[in-house]
Amino acid sequence: MDTREQQARREARKKRRRRSQIMVYAVFLILILALGTGLGFGVFALMESRKAADEKGQNNQELIEEMLATEESIPSVEPTPEPTPQIPEPTAEERLEAYVEEQIAMMPLEDKVAGLFIVTPEAITGVGTCIQAGDGTRQALEENPVGGLVYFSKNIQSEEQLREMLGNTAGYAKYPLFIAVDEEGGSVARIGSSIGPQVDSAEAIAATGNPDNAYQAGVTIGAALAGLGFNVDFAPVADLANAEGSVMQGRSYGADASSASGYVTSMVRGLQEQNVSACLKHFPGIGSTTQDTHDGRVSSDRTEAQFWAEELAVFQAGINEGADMVMVSHMAAPALTGSDEPGIFSSVLVTNILREQMGFDGVIITDAMNMLAISEYYGADEAAIMAVLAGCDMLLMPEDYEKAYTGVLEAVQNGNIDEERVNDSLRRIYRIKYAGMAE
Repeated sequence: MDTREQQARREARKKRRRRSQIMVYAVFLILILALGTGLGFGVFALMESRKAADEKGQNNQELIEEMLATEESIPSVEPTPEPTPQIPEPTAEERLEAYVEEQIAMMPLEDKVAGLFIVTPEAITGVGTCIQAGDGTRQALEENPVGGLVYFSKNIQSEEQLREMLGNTAGYAKYPLFIAVDEEGGSVARIGSSIGPQVDSAEAIAATGNPDNAYQAGVTIGAALAGLGFNVDFAPVADLANAEGSVMQGRSYGADASSASGYVTSMVRGLQEQNVSACLKHFPGIGSTTQDTHDGRVSSDRTEAQFWAEELAVFQAGINEGADMVMVSHMAAPALTGSDEPGIFSSVLVTNILREQMGFDGVIITDAMNMLAISEYYGADEAAIMAVLAGCDMLLMPEDYEKAYTGVLEAVQNGNIDEERVNDSLRRIYRIKYAGMAE
């Protein structure tokens, strides 16, 4: 190969190397340019992003400042406090109930049982006839805190003497007393027969044809009794004199139930407006008999329908008028009770009929338990226990108070009479006695 060919080849190889180098340099330059361009764009983008963020932050700050300024321009409003629950004031009735419960809760059992009895002052003092109240009466009431005392004509000498005796007696009592009397008007008038005032009999008042006269009689009697110190009158008579020779002739407002009811309710209203408790008697109505429970056993042959349509209708009227007490008689009423036992011993009569069916929620008291209808056939303790079990709240004049009291006390202690049964009676008794005291 000649020298010129070799030289030509060498020149060709040099050219190829230069082209390759140029290409490499070009690619490298392109890469550097691309990298630089990307880096520059990234820096620019980053700077733009930061600028935008700064602007956004500034805008947000301005928005926050604007919101704060707006809040400051709005008057502040204090939150409305939750209303305090209003507890209603207790009613007078609720205060009375609470007061009665409080008093009963403090009483020992012995005093509770004694509180079921109304007796003569002679029964606890032991004297022949009480005409004054001194240390003997004080001691007697401390030892025998009975529920009440009943007085008769023999205890009355003068208005001044009676007022002083009753005032002292009430002052000596451990608990408020029922101070009672039989003052019907007419022939049954312990006060009217001695110191006045005199009031016509129920029969005479009914003969006027005007029930307002019975109201005036109640006001007259009630005012006189209250002024002397009495707070219970065993009146009015609600019996119907609806049999020939009725035992209640003269003492009753007549034989017609609708007519008699008006006189009975008027008498109740007149008495109780003077703060003297009225006592309807003699449930379920003994005017259909000619016999007297003072003298022995008495029974009525009235049918159940007759009792409800006539006798009981009069008592219902008196109950509806608000009479504080009802006196249950010793008469048997087989048509109502299914038994020949005296009414005071019948739970059917006392509890089922009088308390539940007729809705009487006042004090149920027995007729005097020293009457022969009771004392001839039952011991004082036995009779007292039976009357309480039947539903009677108060026991009037047992033949032997000490024996009757001990019998009831022992019956409660041994569980034959539930103490709550005694408490129920005391609630009814003290609702009357404490009325007005819890104000």
